Order: sequence, then C-alpha cells, then structure tokens
Amino acid sequence: MRVSLTINGAAFSADVEPRMSLAQFVRSEVRLTGTHIGCDTSQCGACTLHVNGVALKSCTLLAVQADGAQVTTIEGLAKDEKLHPMQEAFRHHHALQCGFCTAGMIMSALDMLRREPLLDEVVVRHNLEGNICRCTGYYNIVEAILSGAAEMRKTSDTTADEC
Repeated sequence: MRVSLTINGAAFSADVEPRMSLAQFVRSEVRLTGTHIGCDTSQCGACTLHVNGVALKSCTLLAVQADGAQVTTIEGLAKDEKLHPMQEAFRHHHALQCGFCTAGMIMSALDMLRREPLLDEVVVRHNLEGNICRCTGYYNIVEAILSGAAEMRKTSDTTADEC
C-alpha cells in the first residue's frame, strides 16, 4: 500500500506492507533512528512520536493508519542545530543513561505539557506511567521535565505545536 506522510516538515511517500508499523516506517523507510522499538506492545514508550500533534506509541500504529498525517520525531525538535528546551533539560539534568528511552520520554513530556501546562512532580510521575526506563531511577527524568517545562514557559515555547 502507498502511504504519504509529512515527517518533521518534509513529505515522504513509500509503498509499504500493510502490517508495517509507523515506528518501522520511520526507522527503515525514512532513516530516522531516534525512535526506538523496545517492546512492540505499547508498554515501554520508547517509540513515542507526535502524530497530528498528539503523542502516540508508534510500534502498534500501522503506517497505513498514519497516511496523510503530520508526524514529529525526536529529530524534528531541534531547530538551527539548537536543542529544544526539553532536550536541553534532559542533557543538563543527566536524565538518561543508555539513551534508549530518552526520545520517547521527551516526546511524552512535550505531550504532557500540551495536556497539562502546569506540571508538578505528582503530575509528571503519573503521566510517565506509560514510559519505562531500565537504567535510571526516574528522579532525574522528572527534574528534567519540570526544568524543561519552566524554560519553555520563559521562552513562550509552551506547546508542542511547534515541535
């Protein structure tokens, strides 16, 4: 089947097997490898992308279901070689170790801000329940999300819409 998507502002079309996941499409057809596939069951969140402005786990979303969609990956967040404030917060707060879950955590954090612009530790921890990190205790991740949110508010970058 033919699918056409806009990914990080660029148009992509390809013929795909109907069973190909969006995560596989992004990784193999578009060659953007920041999106990871950790479980294939939507349990870990490593594959989280924004589809039409909403965070979705792309390992169980078929590429054909996303036909015509606007997709943002972790690679689409940085602008002019400058990290997005949330990416910078993860770097600054050492909110990663192996990095496998980081892209999904950041994409989920931005969606969290879209839904709940005033975050605190309880809200962040509750919203991260769909994301698993096997390397860190979540303390630095929570701190990074709160810091990134504060920085985004300062720079009027409070939504994930521009992502």
